[in-house]
Amino acid sequence: MLSMTSRESGKKDIPKTDARTSAQAAAFALPEAMTGRASPAKAAVGDKPVFDYIASLPQPQRGIAEAIDALAATTLPSLQRSVKWGMAYYGVGDGWCFSCGGFARHVKLMFINGAALEPVPPVAPVGMGKSTRGVELESVDDINEVEIVAWMTQVTSVPGVGGRKH
Repeated sequence: MLSMTSRESGKKDIPKTDARTSAQAAAFALPEAMTGRASPAKAAVGDKPVFDYIASLPQPQRGIAEAIDALAATTLPSLQRSVKWGMAYYGVGDGWCFSCGGFARHVKLMFINGAALEPVPPVAPVGMGKSTRGVELESVDDINEVEIVAWMTQVTSVPGVGGRKH
């Protein structure tokens, strides 16, 4: 049984019958929010590290991240993937454009320079830059494919992180 975070107390609930140590169980727990605590996924460039990161997520986060990854692959033919800061990052050409990361009760899909998108995505995350905007998805049913595809397409036309100006 994996360690789950208690909504009431914010403390780890680890059953006494669990043979793993607290440290081992904590390695499987997803971060509560963007407070500087990232997943244990190591930074690496390429498809395989992102696929491994997504596969490591529990459900429903895994299903949400798989759906977002599939939308990105279908929408952006020259898609590049990387794991950075404990999340999957996606880019096209000259920089990283958006990220997708699993958290305790949702998946954050964040668009770098998302404040320039139409319509502007509703969530402004803490610690990801003043122009980053996105959505928090609690289930696959929360994915609005038309809107997300539009944002993915738009965000590739503005400079990404690490890229040069267009």
